Amino acid sequence: MSLGVVAAAALRAAFALPLQDAVVTGPAKPVQVLVEEVEKRTQVRLATGAPVAGKPVIRLVQAAAGRPAEGYRIRVTANEVIVEGNDARGVLFGTGRLLRALALSKGSVAIADGFSVETAPKYGLRGHQLGYRPKTNSYDAWTLAMWDQYIRDLAVFGTNAIELIPPRSDDDDDSPHFPLSKIDTMTGMSKIIDSYGLDVWIWYPAMDADYSKPETVEFALKEWGEVFRRLPRIDAVFVPGGDPGHTQPKYLMALLEKQTRLLKQYHPKATMWVAPQGFSQEWLEEFYAIVRTGPAWLTGIVFGPQVRVSLPELRKAIPAKYPIRHYPDITHTIRSQYPVPGWDAAYALTLGREPVNPRPVDQTHIFRLLQPLTNGFLTYSEGCNDDVNKIVWSALGWNPETDPGEIVRDYANYFIGPPLAGGFAEGLLSLERNWRGALAGNVSVETTLRQFQAMERAATPRDKLNWRFQQALYRAYYDAYIRARLLHGNQAEARAMEALRRPQAPLDAVREAEAILASAAAHPPAAELRARVFELAEALFQSIRMQLSVPKYQAIAVGRGANLDSIDFPLNNRAWLDENFRAIRAMANDDDRRRALDAVADWTNPGPGGFYDDLGNTALQPHLVRGQAYAQDPAHLESALIGFAINPDGKISPWRTSWLQHAEALNESKLSMQYDGLDPAALYKVRIVYAGENLPPEIKLTADGQYAIHPFRKRDRPPKPVEFDIPKEATADGKLTLTWERPKGLPGNGRGTQVSEVWLMRR
Repeated sequence: MSLGVVAAAALRAAFALPLQDAVVTGPAKPVQVLVEEVEKRTQVRLATGAPVAGKPVIRLVQAAAGRPAEGYRIRVTANEVIVEGNDARGVLFGTGRLLRALALSKGSVAIADGFSVETAPKYGLRGHQLGYRPKTNSYDAWTLAMWDQYIRDLAVFGTNAIELIPPRSDDDDDSPHFPLSKIDTMTGMSKIIDSYGLDVWIWYPAMDADYSKPETVEFALKEWGEVFRRLPRIDAVFVPGGDPGHTQPKYLMALLEKQTRLLKQYHPKATMWVAPQGFSQEWLEEFYAIVRTGPAWLTGIVFGPQVRVSLPELRKAIPAKYPIRHYPDITHTIRSQYPVPGWDAAYALTLGREPVNPRPVDQTHIFRLLQPLTNGFLTYSEGCNDDVNKIVWSALGWNPETDPGEIVRDYANYFIGPPLAGGFAEGLLSLERNWRGALAGNVSVETTLRQFQAMERAATPRDKLNWRFQQALYRAYYDAYIRARLLHGNQAEARAMEALRRPQAPLDAVREAEAILASAAAHPPAAELRARVFELAEALFQSIRMQLSVPKYQAIAVGRGANLDSIDFPLNNRAWLDENFRAIRAMANDDDRRRALDAVADWTNPGPGGFYDDLGNTALQPHLVRGQAYAQDPAHLESALIGFAINPDGKISPWRTSWLQHAEALNESKLSMQYDGLDPAALYKVRIVYAGENLPPEIKLTADGQYAIHPFRKRDRPPKPVEFDIPKEATADGKLTLTWERPKGLPGNGRGTQVSEVWLMRR
């Protein structure tokens, strides 16, 4: 150790109060949390009971009434640390804050001399959904002991509510990972949450087909009533109108009035909340009308995914007496409430919808933009992949002004430990930056990997067993491997396309291009990065039961976080080229083959005076009308977004990569393109590839808001280019606006207006 390091350590010690000999006094649960968490990090078991003369004391006490709920203050005097909670929860949260402030290392416990803080939370509801069900990528394998630790970890950062999921939902009945039955785990989790004095919520979807039938209502009352009876604590029930479930509001609200009476038989103070998720416009208006009658049994409204209006619109439509709770999706990257803006297709095709996804900057922005219209939040989570985001939301729910960098430093210090905390916090921010912009040009991905490799070399064996450390490493290696594959595949495709354009016999060009692509596939890059990803996947299964593969770890589906199975998904057009090459070989003569080869080689060429847009690629969509910026509309309710057509089973289709991504608009929003500088004397046609997901809504196209280019039509499966003439009147002024839309008022997720490629060409 250098003299500088020794001097710095001595200086810190001079201004710190050593506490390894301290005696802890106070309420049983906060004392237990403090003693156990200190011991895990230091191997020091703090004494409890009556203070001992000459030894430091840590007093956990409850202040007199009158202070803000759940707040606390912490003071350090000559030989004493006092955590004074404004109420019982304040004592617990103050204890959590003390744990985060302590300097903890092997054999040593200390706190900065003169440390002082006084604070109370801004929002009264700060919670997270923790669903024990097969659909999640880890939770279904957790024991009650694991749940206890995780709930404690969240409470340390100020979480005051946990939302459970009932035995029947939109999920399989069983999981090969379940250590206990659904109802036994749900009951045990309710007990754990209650032991910390936190609120117990239930997300309870109405899953039956027809609640207009009395017998269906009676069945539901019996089924829900058994859950209400079994759980020792329930503070609130939240029922989504859709996603899942699909019940007309008049029948849904009548059911919930009965369920509220039943709920209060077992839990007299419990409340009932409902969300208009997945409603058609007609049903939304019906819902508004019912709520405006002021039902006494209803406590509040929830704003979550698939609510077809914005939060400000919902707040304006709902009577002020009903608070609105936020139900933000913090766990998904695509096809979600708050997708990653402009995400590169290479990530979407491999990492998928539920990767390890620390997004502290994005989550902070979403929180600050929307949270002031609510009374708080319980986030939507599908597993521990969003662990960082949970802590960000909890910290912001306490103090919305907290800088996201400060939050991740606090996170790193507490969960990883001081030696690596600074680098790990910066690494989490770097992982979010890995997802900014085009991956091919994002050289910081390699920098991020080097940061984590340096930490990996410095880490202790204990650090390497820490699942939070493993998650970040997994992402750093995975991102770098995908970038290496993308560059490798792009280079091979570029060489193959050069071969197709060379003046040689068509079949010779095909053979040369095939050889180039085959050689690239046979010699993939960065094998050592891929191997490390697989090692870390195994480590994560052992440490936190993350199921990153269907065959290896029995994940429920590739699309449910099992991105180990999609790590080698094709990132160039080889499958599409191979299909075209087979068709070209089958042609009768070289003239036909040459025309077909030219069409492949010049796919994106719109011809003289024409224009081409790859609408799923943010760098190649110059004519797309994007609408509001991400900063104003992170849910893209009124602005265009990038979507992806990914098979949930991970199977590969011979589609162009440009068909696997698209621009789209949601609900009644329209997708538009604008052209200027056209030749007023020219005639134009439009060529379009409608790709995207296999969804039922039809799509229509209009020019300049008045010329019907085509009526509502289904999208082609498999995708193929379709062409339509543009009326001369539409381009006579040298300008053109193309607008796509789906039928108005539909229920569901709002998706369907999805367009992949557009050519505007002279006829």
